[in-house]
Amino acid sequence: MKQKLPEPMQLAFAEAEAAAARGEVPVGAVIVAASGEVLASAGNRTLEDHDPTAHAELLAIRAAAKTLGSERLIDCDLYVTLEPCAMCAAAISFARIRRVYFAAGDEKMGAIEHGPRFFCQATCHHTPEVYSGIGEAEAKIMLTDFFKARR
Repeated sequence: MKQKLPEPMQLAFAEAEAAAARGEVPVGAVIVAASGEVLASAGNRTLEDHDPTAHAELLAIRAAAKTLGSERLIDCDLYVTLEPCAMCAAAISFARIRRVYFAAGDEKMGAIEHGPRFFCQATCHHTPEVYSGIGEAEAKIMLTDFFKARR
């Protein structure tokens, strides 16, 4: 039986699907305020923008910060379809995001539960609550199908 995903994660998956349709790695991210209001959503745009930093998480963080008029996203939550990399984990920390919910772990490039485990480092200024595995099976299938079609 397919897991019922929280609405923000459903939106993140929709962003990931749209990214895949554009030929981007299918990752989507959503930033939600404490009130439940969706502040921003984005899918990967590294190819489209010719920008190696145009990861879904960074694009959503930038948009949410602009919406709030603040570089701090205190009391905001991030939903993302893939475990954030080190660059995105640093941005999450700098933005002071309250919680991170992610679907699939990323053994190669992930930096929260894999690799450098960014939030466990003494140099990390802010550590959000982290919840993983939310829609993991769906995210893995989406990523596997995307890369199979590319090879």
